[in-house]
Amino acid sequence: MLKKLFIVVLILGVFVAGVAGWSYQQVNQSLEQPVINQEDVLLTVTPGTSFRGLLNQLANADVVTPSKWTRWIGRLEPKLTHIKAGTYLIMPDQNLREVLGLVTSGKEHQFSITLVEGDRFVDWLEQLRTSPAVVHASEGMSEADIAQAIGATKINKLEGYLLPETYNYTAGTSDLELLKRAYNKMTALLDTAWQARDNDVPLKSAYEALIMASIIEKETAVDTERTLVSSVFMNRLNKGMRLQTDPTVIYGMGDKYEGNIRKRDLRTPTPYNTYTIFGLPPTPIAMPSKASVLAAVNPETSSFYYFVADGKGGHKFSKSLVEHNRAVRAYLKTLRN
Repeated sequence: MLKKLFIVVLILGVFVAGVAGWSYQQVNQSLEQPVINQEDVLLTVTPGTSFRGLLNQLANADVVTPSKWTRWIGRLEPKLTHIKAGTYLIMPDQNLREVLGLVTSGKEHQFSITLVEGDRFVDWLEQLRTSPAVVHASEGMSEADIAQAIGATKINKLEGYLLPETYNYTAGTSDLELLKRAYNKMTALLDTAWQARDNDVPLKSAYEALIMASIIEKETAVDTERTLVSSVFMNRLNKGMRLQTDPTVIYGMGDKYEGNIRKRDLRTPTPYNTYTIFGLPPTPIAMPSKASVLAAVNPETSSFYYFVADGKGGHKFSKSLVEHNRAVRAYLKTLRN
């Protein structure tokens, strides 16, 4: 009798073990199944989402095919159920195990935004407003309010004070957080650059260097020219000449600028019109790059007082007005041709 009972128990044990092994295989196969999305999918997991809720969310987003075996994943691999809230990028070459590993790792998708040198603060605000997954905390705030919010407590105008760069961020990051990062980076750069400046530059403060850097930024996009453009403006300041740079006129015109500068625009006084004022305008006119900041404090040594576009993407530099006028005529001829 005992022998028969032992045989029955043994058979049941083998059967249960077989079922368990087969079930494990099914669950493991469900983990290895490739995702079914053919394009990248951004999945946002909200706080408090359960493992079952996540599986339903993946099925509803057409990432995985629903399976009765996935509900047993937690029994076999409990670590895959410790999900973290966030926004994750699911790519077509992944499988369910990799997706769950990503969600349990907390490694959220990194969005990126490139804040471009030469743009104005209002341009950056507009770009931030249209960037994905950014919280618009600055909505309804004045520029002075934004300055206070990002820690720029001593200034009311942020033009020039933010470093152009590509910034990575996760979903839910506010525009104020991104602006604060740009402000802190520019502040650190400007402080370092000012400490290492050429002591002969005719600039009285780091802020004047920032103003000069913004002008250099608007005048040339050629890296090798920046220090030479800087030298022209320094030479003119040292000699008491007006800077006479078109980008300052355009900035001073504001919304009145329609794409062309006329002679009367050059003669119309504004705080920024360097054809009518001596010295620097009162504030930066754009967001300068690191290269322009460094060029402003360490210009090249030259005898140039003028420059004009050469029609080939660069500029022709001149020592005298006669030479400059000749270069202007050559440029106009290039345009006509």
